Amino acid sequence: MHTFHVYTDKDCNPALLREKIVAVIGYGSQGHAHAQNLKDSGVHVLIGLRDNAPSAEAARAAGFIVIHPAKAAAEADIVMLLTPDEAQQELYNQHLAPNMKPGAALAFAHGLNIHFGLIKPRQDLDVFMVAPKGIGPAVRSEYLAGRGVPCLIAIAQDVSGQAKDLALAYASLIGGGRIGIIETTFKNECETDLFGEQAVICGGMTALIKAGYETLVEAGYPPELAYFECLHETKLIADLIHEKGIAGMHEKISNTAEYGDYTRGPRIVTDETKQEMKRILGEIQSGAFVKEWMGGNKEGLSRLQELRAAAAKHPIEETGQKLRAIIHAKK
Repeated sequence: MHTFHVYTDKDCNPALLREKIVAVIGYGSQGHAHAQNLKDSGVHVLIGLRDNAPSAEAARAAGFIVIHPAKAAAEADIVMLLTPDEAQQELYNQHLAPNMKPGAALAFAHGLNIHFGLIKPRQDLDVFMVAPKGIGPAVRSEYLAGRGVPCLIAIAQDVSGQAKDLALAYASLIGGGRIGIIETTFKNECETDLFGEQAVICGGMTALIKAGYETLVEAGYPPELAYFECLHETKLIADLIHEKGIAGMHEKISNTAEYGDYTRGPRIVTDETKQEMKRILGEIQSGAFVKEWMGGNKEGLSRLQELRAAAAKHPIEETGQKLRAIIHAKK
C-alpha cells in the first residue's frame, strides 16, 4: 500500500526564507496570495510584472515594490513563477534565465512547464514546486483565519542540497504547514492535476450540470427549477463531501437521495465513461494535451476564446444570472 509523509510547521525552517529575497512573478489569483502570505510571515518579497501590467496598481496598494521581471530575477534569491502556464516559457527564456543569480532557486506552483520540458532550467539553479491545493483567494483567506491550505512540494533540481528545505519553508510560510505538506513529483502533480480538472472537477462536472439542465428543460420543466436542482445545489453537496467525505455526505442527505445515488449514479458514469477518462489520462501522459493547448499557443488561445464565448451563450447562464441576482439581493 502506498504511504506518504505529511510535513507540518514543526518540520520546516522558516528562517531559511527570511534570510532571502523572494521575487513573485505575477500578481493574479495565486500570486497575490503567495506574496501577501510571505510578506505577513516576515519575508522580503518583490513583485515582478511586465510594464503596464493591470495588476501592478493592486500590488503597490498592498505595499509591494513592483519591478520588471528581469530586474526582480536579478535581485532575488528565489524566483516563484506564478503567471499563466502558457506565458511561462517565454518569460523564463527572455527575462529570468539571463538574469537570475548563480545558485538561485526557481519555483513553480504547477509542474506543467518543467514536466513537459517547455522550460529547461539552468543547471546551476535549484528547482522546486510548492502547489497549494486550493485557489488563490482560499490560500489567502485561510492564512488570515489562522488556518492553511494543504500544499504539495516537489524537487526537480537540488544543486544546493537545500531545495527540499527551501520548499518546506516556503510552503510553511504561506500557511501550508498549519494543515499539511506532502512531497510528490512534478510528473505526478502535473498529470493528476490536469486529469482532475478535465475529467472531474471542471470539465466533467460542468458537462454533467449542463446535460442535466438540458434534460429537464427539454422535458418541459421550468428552467429555474432545472437550475436549482442541477447547479445551485452542487455547492451544498460539494461542501459536505469536502468536509466529511462521500460516505459522510451520504449520512447527511435523505434516504431517498442516497438510494438514488447508489442505483442511478452508475448509470450516468458508466464503464464507457471510465474508458473515456482513461483516454483523457493517456492524452495527458503522452503530452498530446499540452501540445494541443500550448504547442501553437496562439492557436490554443484563439480556440479557448471561441469555446469560452460559446459556453457563455448556454441557456443555463441566462437563467443563473437572473436567479443569482434575486438570491444575492436578499442577503
